[in-house]
This record gives sequence, structure tokens and C-alpha cells, in this order.
Amino acid sequence: MGRIYAGILGPLAFLTVVARGMLNGANAQRLLFDAWLFLWIFAAVGYVVGRLAAWVVEDSVRSRLSAELAAQEAPPADAKGPTR
Repeated sequence: MGRIYAGILGPLAFLTVVARGMLNGANAQRLLFDAWLFLWIFAAVGYVVGRLAAWVVEDSVRSRLSAELAAQEAPPADAKGPTR
């Protein structure tokens, strides 16, 4: 998920900075440097957020699965033991 988030947020930041610079009539060289800089910053942030989201989802699935497996292995609450 980290690469996906980085691949979305980085180019989105780049395009946003370019659009803002074009609307404000910014210097082209400074505009492209700022866009490149924010591409890398937001790609890094997106990667961290994506990895964190993947970890949360994996941890949730793992805990839910282990709880279900433990419930299947445990005897029913109304069972009185082996019958003869």
C-alpha cells in the first residue's frame, strides 16, 4: 500500500504546485524545482501513510483470525464434558 499511496500523493502534489505556479505566473525554473521538491516530500509521506495503513489492516485481520480460531478450538460453554 505504501507504493500506491506514494504513487498517488507525489504526482498529485507535483500537479498542484505546477497549477498554482501557472495561475500565479511564477518563474518556470523555480516552479519546476518546487514541484519536484513537493513530489518527493509527498511521495515520502504517502509511503509512510500507506505502510502504516497496511500494518493496521494486517494487524486487524491477524487478530480477528486468531480470535476466530481460538473460538473454534474452545469447547462450547454449555458442554458438560465427555458423556458415557
